[in-house]
Amino acid sequence: MSGIPFSHDISRAFAGGITQGAFENNLKRLAGPLADMRAAYEKSSLALLRLPERTADLRAVEALAAKLREATDVVFLGTGGSSLGGQTLAQLGGYNVPGVGDLRRMPKLHFLDNLDALSLEEFLAELPLETARFVAISKSGGTGETLVQTIAVIGALKKSKLDVAKYLYGISEPEKAGGKNGLRALLGKFGCEVLDHDTEVGGRFIALTNVGMLPALLADVDIRALRAGARELLSLILRGAAPADVAPAAGAALAVTASEAGLPISVLLAYGDRFERLTRWWMQLWGESLGKNGKGSTPIASIGPVDQHSQLQLWLAGPRDKFFTVLTQGMKEQGPQLDAELAALAGEPVFASRKVGALVAAQSRATADTLAKHARPLRSIEVKNLDAFALGGVLMHFMLETILAGALYDVNPYDQPAVEEGKILAKKYLAEDK
Repeated sequence: MSGIPFSHDISRAFAGGITQGAFENNLKRLAGPLADMRAAYEKSSLALLRLPERTADLRAVEALAAKLREATDVVFLGTGGSSLGGQTLAQLGGYNVPGVGDLRRMPKLHFLDNLDALSLEEFLAELPLETARFVAISKSGGTGETLVQTIAVIGALKKSKLDVAKYLYGISEPEKAGGKNGLRALLGKFGCEVLDHDTEVGGRFIALTNVGMLPALLADVDIRALRAGARELLSLILRGAAPADVAPAAGAALAVTASEAGLPISVLLAYGDRFERLTRWWMQLWGESLGKNGKGSTPIASIGPVDQHSQLQLWLAGPRDKFFTVLTQGMKEQGPQLDAELAALAGEPVFASRKVGALVAAQSRATADTLAKHARPLRSIEVKNLDAFALGGVLMHFMLETILAGALYDVNPYDQPAVEEGKILAKKYLAEDK
């Protein structure tokens, strides 16, 4: 496997106030940040850049996956970056794909990524605990939602007189001298196995760490190919390619130019069920990384063709405040072939003998052309063949694009001070209520 696994077309991005000149100015400004990125790789000072070439850590992931495969259900506890990256990768193997996810072979995967009292209670009551396994994930070990879920799971296991150490696993940072890690304390009490979370890769950038690799492997996704795709995408930057030849740089420059041109909303419209979780992962990545100091743009996750029916009217006839990314895959020859006689009976002879993928491909092309016709700025990303190699490349593209956009906005893409403030207040209110 070699070569960038997707095309990146920006030819229709220059509309709605986005000018070629402003874009090129921002693109030139990225020469320095790209050089800094190469230097960070050489010095190993940005762990994300070294991650795609690692393999040693995958052995522990494979060993734990072998144990979890004995279960009928594997439940991941965690929220935000601790969950969305894993969901994105597992969806390539059928997780949360309408219909398909319910039919896939064991073990079935569940991500309890949103803390809800009623849902958690019903889930634990209905889940076959004796044949299930749990994995709690928190980088710091102090994420309130994850701790609550873990405590509830331990309570349910103890109530059923099940050995907690056999049923519950974790991924968290190693304990630090003088530090506090609530998840490690909980799991350590019962002798549960815990994999070390990468200390240098945080939150929304951890999809390609063991946090994402474990659910991907359980969904039968090739985890080495995922990292190989990410490595191939990164290689353009490491080889010293000019900003104009680096897709993440062009994407970052476009997105920032769009917000500077009065387009505060960025829409990712992805065609294909196996992209659905990716759009949600990207929404957190973009919003939480860049929404600082009055900078950034509001990310909107969308999936096609269904959102053509719910959003296209607004996009075409509503406010001119959006920049679009249309993400597609080569699906023209995919899917069931439609019976010609039945197509004629339905009054749609154009469907005759076509693959279902041909209709979806036509819809995505028509949507992009219609947006362009109405002077809505857009870029197109087409994945040639959606496999693990390609998905790894796409995820690395969006992560690098976000980091480079942070350089243009002059914000730190790695922290989230506003989120931390909310967490502190929530615990304060809970204590007051008690």
